[in-house]
Amino acid sequence: MSELPRVIIVGGGFGGLWAAKALSGKPVEVILIDRKNHHVFQPLLYQVATAVLSPGEIAYPIRRILHNAENIEVILGEVTGFDREAKTVTLDDGTQVSYDYLIVAAGARHAYFGNDAWETFAPGLKTVEDAVEIRRRIFLAFEIAERKAALAGTQEPLNFVVVGGGPTGVELAGAIADIARQALKKDFKAIDTTKARVMLFEGSDRVLGTFARELSESAKRQLEELGVEVHLNSFVTNIEPGRVQVGNQWIDCEVVLWATGVAASPLGKALVAETDKAGRVFVEADLSVPGSPEVFVIGDMASLKQENGDPVPGVSPAAMQMGTHSANNILADIKGNARENFRYVDKGTMATIGRRKAISDVFGIKTTGLVAWLFWLFLHVMFLIGFRNRFAVMFNWFWAYLTRERSARLITGDADELRDALIFMEGEPAAKEVFEFRRVKKAGTKTP
Repeated sequence: MSELPRVIIVGGGFGGLWAAKALSGKPVEVILIDRKNHHVFQPLLYQVATAVLSPGEIAYPIRRILHNAENIEVILGEVTGFDREAKTVTLDDGTQVSYDYLIVAAGARHAYFGNDAWETFAPGLKTVEDAVEIRRRIFLAFEIAERKAALAGTQEPLNFVVVGGGPTGVELAGAIADIARQALKKDFKAIDTTKARVMLFEGSDRVLGTFARELSESAKRQLEELGVEVHLNSFVTNIEPGRVQVGNQWIDCEVVLWATGVAASPLGKALVAETDKAGRVFVEADLSVPGSPEVFVIGDMASLKQENGDPVPGVSPAAMQMGTHSANNILADIKGNARENFRYVDKGTMATIGRRKAISDVFGIKTTGLVAWLFWLFLHVMFLIGFRNRFAVMFNWFWAYLTRERSARLITGDADELRDALIFMEGEPAAKEVFEFRRVKKAGTKTP
């Protein structure tokens, strides 16, 4: 048994992984626990959902990332609880693991504002599994339309709805519009894919509300140039198979995608700590939990205000900085030095909208269009983990740019699932119970 202080890190996302890297080779024993065996580069999940990239190109095994760190052990498992007094972490099989320091970085999921039943009809985008499911629904919609047109001789309207005008919603809407108007227009014989409608509904008065107003307005114009119908001050009030309700109006649609609302991992409440409405844990300036200086909560799970009163944003750069900072404070404790308060360094934000379309605000320099798009491409390739991943992504992006071809246009699932999905997406109530039962059963066989 090691006599070194033991640090348990819960979560292998940006925050947890950067904390582990900062502790690599240091005089501590580290155990990183994650319910997945891979780290996902979440900013590119939408490109998996829209068939530009394959899952393996944006995910990398956590063990491989940390294989040179002899003081770090990676455990595949799900954390279900904590005992802060006994300083133990409980896994889903009942195993308890003791710690001297704890870093909780379990991330967040999409929130449906009390309407959790909508998730069946409108999936969000936080995991590889989400991305694959969204990809399947998008391409199934075109296949269903082609089948109907080929057999009946008429093309029915093909509508896509994206709920939320943040970065994920804008990226999804722009990519679907590009798929319909460019990537697929020569592949289908009975339907004209360019007639597909892509509607983006945002509850506020502009898309990408965290950006400067001029950049938000530029993003809206670029979306409309791609053919996206942008509806501002529009709230989705209900979702059913094959349609959504906006205000008092029902809109028929084949696919609904959810890109608004975030809820922190329920592990925040499992800590028995004070949380905000989104489940984020209120932390001290050094990122520790009040009353438990040995417990740190970081990333999307942490609620902390900056010196100017604004909350630290739930973005990957903040999670990375928090991961490194919490690790450094642990090392400071071990050395007998004073801890430092966390200060978020905002290096800028950016969002891609479509081919040669993006906006960016980096170090106060605001750019739009091609320049912002190239900047976005460069930074995302640089932050990808693994040379193989970078090479594959660059190749696929270059190929997609030249040909507009999407290399990962696979519809996965067994025959029964696909048949039920076809009927379900057409709005047939007879398949609803079967479809939902299979989804629930499938979710019950894996870690949620």
